[in-house]
Amino acid sequence: MRRLIYTFIGTLLAIAVHAQILEPVKFKTELKNVSTTEIEIVFTGTIDAGWHVYSTDLEDGGPISATFNTDIIQGAEPVGKLRPVGKEISAFDKLFEMQVRYFESTVQFAQTLKLTGGAYDITGYLEYGACNDENCLPPTRVEFSYKGQSEGSSQALTSTNNNREESASETIVDGAGESTPILVPNTESDVWAPVIDQLNAFGETVTQRDLSWLYIFGMGFVGGLLALFTPCVWPIIPMTVSFFLKRTKDKKKGIRDACTYGASIIVIYLALGLIITAMFGPSALNALSTNAVFNIFFCLLLVVFAASFFGAFEITLPSKWSNAVDSKAEQTTGLISIFLMAFTLSLVSFSCTGPIIGFLLVEVYTTGSIIGPAIGMFGFALALALPFTLFALFPSWLKSMPKSGGWMNVIKVMLGFIELAFALKFLSVADLAYGWGILDRETFLALWIVLFGLLGFYLLGKIKFPHDDEKNRVSVPRFFLAFASLAFAVYMVPGLWGAPLKAVSAFAPPMQTQDFNLYTKEVHAQFDDYDAGMKYAREHGKPVMLDFTGYGCVNCRKMELAVWTDPKVSDLIRNDYVLITLYVDEKTRLPQPVKVVENGKEHTLRTVGDKWSFLQRVKFGANAQPFYVLIDNEGKPLNKSYSYDEDINKYVDFLETGLENYKKR
Repeated sequence: MRRLIYTFIGTLLAIAVHAQILEPVKFKTELKNVSTTEIEIVFTGTIDAGWHVYSTDLEDGGPISATFNTDIIQGAEPVGKLRPVGKEISAFDKLFEMQVRYFESTVQFAQTLKLTGGAYDITGYLEYGACNDENCLPPTRVEFSYKGQSEGSSQALTSTNNNREESASETIVDGAGESTPILVPNTESDVWAPVIDQLNAFGETVTQRDLSWLYIFGMGFVGGLLALFTPCVWPIIPMTVSFFLKRTKDKKKGIRDACTYGASIIVIYLALGLIITAMFGPSALNALSTNAVFNIFFCLLLVVFAASFFGAFEITLPSKWSNAVDSKAEQTTGLISIFLMAFTLSLVSFSCTGPIIGFLLVEVYTTGSIIGPAIGMFGFALALALPFTLFALFPSWLKSMPKSGGWMNVIKVMLGFIELAFALKFLSVADLAYGWGILDRETFLALWIVLFGLLGFYLLGKIKFPHDDEKNRVSVPRFFLAFASLAFAVYMVPGLWGAPLKAVSAFAPPMQTQDFNLYTKEVHAQFDDYDAGMKYAREHGKPVMLDFTGYGCVNCRKMELAVWTDPKVSDLIRNDYVLITLYVDEKTRLPQPVKVVENGKEHTLRTVGDKWSFLQRVKFGANAQPFYVLIDNEGKPLNKSYSYDEDINKYVDFLETGLENYKKR
């Protein structure tokens, strides 16, 4: 559900066409002389668009912090901690639900070391984490090795990798190193044997695509339709269309003028969107969407808009503005006159359209799209302009137009309730960022239950606001809207006790803020060790589902909550597969470090997470999580791999296809 709300069609990013190694960051290392007694190791990286590298000293439970690690250190000692250098962004991360610090485009870390005298030998690695909106890399290392003499100048400094570029991810094994047989026996029948070509032969993997532009346009179009049915706009339509048709005897010219009027509305609102686009870049928009202060501001702004729709006051622009534009329209002729008339409509209808536009722009901020405001305003203006053009083309439709009345105020009040609901969403972001703990999941859901319950009672006529018609009866459409609102409120009630509520998961605070949780339907892995799980699968004659995940992988948790808990999915996983979950960021140390050769370079596996990350790379040619792959108990793939996509039907098809292929074998 979250993807239907916060990301949209336009296809800005496809994670992978086939299972593949992602290399979004490239590092180089450099040794610098600070003084005769101090040196500095500098790591400089370039980051692909859409990705970011996390900074140092982040809180537990979040993304992987950058750290400086040594295997050998002789003749030197670290001075302080690893330092981030450059433009560091601090923002609330919607994936990790916490305040984080990270870098975009470029990143640099520096570690100062004090030379203790004589020769020195420093070997180690920089470890860092990188994510985009859908995937995270496992803990990635940039290895280095430097030797030198502390008494000398820069000529005395030597290095085994000075200015050497390191990929953000180690690539596929291309030959057996001296330690490789310990971890990956050189036999094709072994369960560690690479199956990259066989996996790719199944075709494209399932990936989630960014749907932002279509969603923004659709949201703007719906907003424009709602604005049409408000007291500020609806009564103006027949008067305006009749004016254009009657002011000239040439019917074609009248239609052309009405169409020009509609086009002028589009130009005006599109210009508003373009101005906002010019004022903010994508980074600024993203910073606004994740900044706690701005989220509080957005919350208060939507509360003000809601109060205006409830009838507490009207938000209007200075009357002299509309009078001045109207006067200019009367003094001019031709296209300029029509454009100024459209501009007058925009000004006088602001008390109804302003809160809707404001709400749309606030939502667009959360997408971080640089052209989002322009797309949203285009959709809004198109919906607003269509009636003026259509009624001019088909004037007989004017007779069948619903008359103005109290029903228009009902729409305004409904919008007020919806804006209040979204105000709570923005307050929740600020609450999570500051750690206040005042709006946990139960509190948030309780407030939404009350809001949509009150909306239902209002639509049934049990609650009245200042501008409501006392004698207005409950129409059939209004009754069904009330029914839907009350049903939605009841739907959310089980969430107070821990039900996942997939329909509102994009809005509600994360499950870990839930104080009381009775939900016990999560799917858990049978094994967290690949070799043990494969042995069990062979003994019981069952296929295997490998789940490459990470403790810091938020989209992995979303898949487990939104997809794995589906009855059909959970039944397939529990009964037909051996589920092996492998955490690529597991920090448990291996009994002893294992050296492997990848892409002609020697690397050291030090932790259990290193081992599973190496398995994912060498066997399947991939390194991003979440990553799901189905294999038989001999290690051969049964279907294409699966990445982040919350479409349950696709996931069921993924599992069933793998099961059918296993039975055929």
